[in-house]
Amino acid sequence: MGEAARPRLGVGMVGYSFMGAAHSQAWRTAPRFFDLPLSPEMTAVVGRDAARVADAAERLGWQSAETDWRRLLERDDIDLVDICTPGDTHAEIAIAALEAGKHVLCEKPLANSVAEAERMAAAAERAAASGIRSMVGFTYRRVPAIQLAHQLVADGRIGEIRHVRVQYLQDWLSDPDAPLSWRLDKEKAGSGALGDIGAHAVDLAQFITGESLVGVAGLMETFVTERPVAASSSGLSSTAGQGRGKVTVDDAALFFGRLSGGGLASFEATRFASGRKNAIRVEINGSRGSVSFDFEDMNVLHFFDAADPAATAGFRRIVVTEPDHPFIAAWWPPGHGLGYEHAFTHQAVDLVGAIAAGQDPAPSFADGLAVQRVLDAVERSAASGSWLEV
Repeated sequence: MGEAARPRLGVGMVGYSFMGAAHSQAWRTAPRFFDLPLSPEMTAVVGRDAARVADAAERLGWQSAETDWRRLLERDDIDLVDICTPGDTHAEIAIAALEAGKHVLCEKPLANSVAEAERMAAAAERAAASGIRSMVGFTYRRVPAIQLAHQLVADGRIGEIRHVRVQYLQDWLSDPDAPLSWRLDKEKAGSGALGDIGAHAVDLAQFITGESLVGVAGLMETFVTERPVAASSSGLSSTAGQGRGKVTVDDAALFFGRLSGGGLASFEATRFASGRKNAIRVEINGSRGSVSFDFEDMNVLHFFDAADPAATAGFRRIVVTEPDHPFIAAWWPPGHGLGYEHAFTHQAVDLVGAIAAGQDPAPSFADGLAVQRVLDAVERSAASGSWLEV
């Protein structure tokens, strides 16, 4: 389809830091590698500081800049609002955008509380009746190896799910003098490692297995309770200023649970695992086999088939870069691996496709709410020391 024949999709993005940069690259790249049914146009980016947002617009490729997200709802050239802000703003922006008839992409976790997430999911359901679509940004679903794991499980290749174990390990806070950022403020972030990276762990477990967590028990810990106040921050890095402030979120969360199919699941989310940069480790054991994945080797999936002869049985290492693997045909020759940013492009591709087809994309706000309920149950369990149903 020629570029001129494609209907336009005007995108307005709120926030331009770490996630904003990743989303910007996705919107720039998606129509250049994939044959999209709509033509995304990077119409406007929003930030509170006029000079800084203007600079971000030029640097990231946006046509214009705004200092108030409400302007996006007033503009006829904006069809979709992409929310890349801290969690305390998600509900207000998303609900207002949906009610204004704008499609919405919202970063994870969906909200800072179950109540907020419920209101967002209800707004999304109302909007869907009018053809307005919404998606929550659990981008790791779009890693081709994760897609392959999901398909192997759905096809019954590992049989009945017995064990799920997921770790999300980072170390960027292991230095006790690493400065405070909004991610360490409960008012803005909702929780710490639990919501920031534990949310991904929960979503991946539920996505790959096709099952839901029905009960959990958890522990949460804050190892460093005070840190230097940040003078400035960019992405996950901050520069220390004067004085110290209180950390009001968890540094690490451990929890286990039971899946709807009866299997057992265990989770670990920490930003204190020295030497682990972005280690998302997933292993699922079933009655007929297993799959295993580590994001620090993201182009590889390990698959064990229990039907193989014992003499030669073992995990096979699948390099997920073949043209018949999910998303890969649009990119490079076999063996030329993808990186972190590609999942964001795949997310944009799927969202644009769903909007054009008049279909509700996944993960939906309802999926985001389901994850929020698990996070809430873990937090309440850690406080009470008891097993809680989700």
